[in-house]
Amino acid sequence: MRQVGIARGCDEILVDAPGILGDGGNSGFQAINLAVQCGATRLILVGFDMRLDLGVHWHGKHGRGLNNPNGANIARWRCIIDGQASRLAALGVSVINCSAVSALEAYPKMSLSEALQC
Repeated sequence: MRQVGIARGCDEILVDAPGILGDGGNSGFQAINLAVQCGATRLILVGFDMRLDLGVHWHGKHGRGLNNPNGANIARWRCIIDGQASRLAALGVSVINCSAVSALEAYPKMSLSEALQC
């Protein structure tokens, strides 16, 4: 087990310093960055809705002490994740968005069952 660090305020996929991840403002972005650093060349996004009109989280709002996203957060996160599409492609990482109601636009969409068969 290893601890990873987050480069706060950095909204880019980082690969030069293993164990230091771009922030991106959310854990989904950080998970993408970690997968890339671990050598993943194909990512399947699930649960990257990047919208609030269908609810805050699939599990409901966070309890006291944890922030819940607002419209500005969601718009920022969507822009950051979509904005890294060319960086991911340059790194040789293909990304498929299998989030059924996602507002992300930079990645090809398909159902999860289709993506798992590819």
